[in-house]
Amino acid sequence: MRHRLPSSILREYDIRGTVGRTLNAPDATAIGRAFGSIVRRSGGTRVVVGRDGRLSSLMLEAALVEGLRAAGADVIRIGVGPSPMLYHAERHLEVDGGVQVTGSHNPRDDNGFKMVLGHRPFFGSDIMALAALSEQGEVESGAGGVSDVEMLADYVARLIAGDRLHPLRIGWDAGNGAAGPAIERLVQLLPGEHHLLFTEVDGNFPNHHPDPTEEANLADLKALVAREKLDFGVAFDGDGDRIGAVDGEGRVIAVDQLLAILAEPVLRRQPGAAIVADVKASATLFDRIAELGGRPVMWKSGHSNIKTMMHEVGAPIAGEMSGHIFFGELGGHDDALYAAIQLIRAIGGGGRTLAAMRDAFPDVVATPELRFPVEEARREEVVQEVLARLAADGARVDRTDGARVTTADGWWLLRASNTQSMLTARAEARDQAALDRLIATIDAQLALSGVTRSG
Repeated sequence: MRHRLPSSILREYDIRGTVGRTLNAPDATAIGRAFGSIVRRSGGTRVVVGRDGRLSSLMLEAALVEGLRAAGADVIRIGVGPSPMLYHAERHLEVDGGVQVTGSHNPRDDNGFKMVLGHRPFFGSDIMALAALSEQGEVESGAGGVSDVEMLADYVARLIAGDRLHPLRIGWDAGNGAAGPAIERLVQLLPGEHHLLFTEVDGNFPNHHPDPTEEANLADLKALVAREKLDFGVAFDGDGDRIGAVDGEGRVIAVDQLLAILAEPVLRRQPGAAIVADVKASATLFDRIAELGGRPVMWKSGHSNIKTMMHEVGAPIAGEMSGHIFFGELGGHDDALYAAIQLIRAIGGGGRTLAAMRDAFPDVVATPELRFPVEEARREEVVQEVLARLAADGARVDRTDGARVTTADGWWLLRASNTQSMLTARAEARDQAALDRLIATIDAQLALSGVTRSG
């Protein structure tokens, strides 16, 4: 009954590893046994389970279900679909928890588990407690049942509930991920004209890697938008909770720009509401929220951190630069397909094209996420060293998540990655010369701590 999970798969927000190397069927069974025990000790018995389309997901799901049932939990399987469909099922079925088998946007051979308990994210200390329970062998025993429920039609119907949508011409790139079947069903219910790319679920990801936050992965979508002269295009990651977008001119719309666009109709409905975004987001986003009469809240990166803060401040919408947009009406969960529908509503209701909305944002230049490899033990130490030097220099620093430093040139951020042995940085400025000075400052600060940039 005792099973020690490899420490490398215990991430801040989920459990994730490389199948056949750090994650195997016995691990999945142990995770199911421990999570099922936690559900039962919280007074519940029923767990809904979904999976993405990765080659290893069926095997891992079967092992997970075996463990859940051995703990005495009753399992409801909903099959292949995006993680937001699992969140939908966890909210609307009579269940006590949920697990999605998914590798998200990771490389093909990776896989893992995202968990929800009592309609709240299960992360951080929860995951460490699950691992300790498994290692100690203090798990429940039983003989739970298993059943299958069809959720796709109900999930898609929820996506478009509400007022009729404005007809637009849109490209959709599913990247051969688990959102493909939902997108196929969704566009049949939408007005307008829709062009689909790579909606067949294929865990080999034969066309491009399913991570829409990498611009190289949007090449096919850009070509489609240009060829068909579409209004805009949207793309999704492997489990449908990250969104990417390009406007009618083929320009990438950053996630903080998407959030600014989506916040406008939200704040018309809820004046003065809090809107949460992570520390990597543009200063122009926080300024725009304030201009619209909202209350901008900057918070720590990481989807579980953002979800938790949303609940604390009652925010109707939130986002982070990794492509997640969260909605209060969905219980605070992130759903890239729902974000696409809300983008259609915002464009239709605003009477402007997505390209025009993008042009209305102030001109700034920004880096992508810069990455600095460090030893695991040095991640937090280096950030603290930099903070100490900044304090000695009298710099203007926000310590919400690492160091976000505002200067006359703009701002720069340095933080410890929650998931890798890396420091990550980002900078934004009014022009390239100012951005170059900010980047030089980051490099200089890290050099003083013996760290250099990768790539």
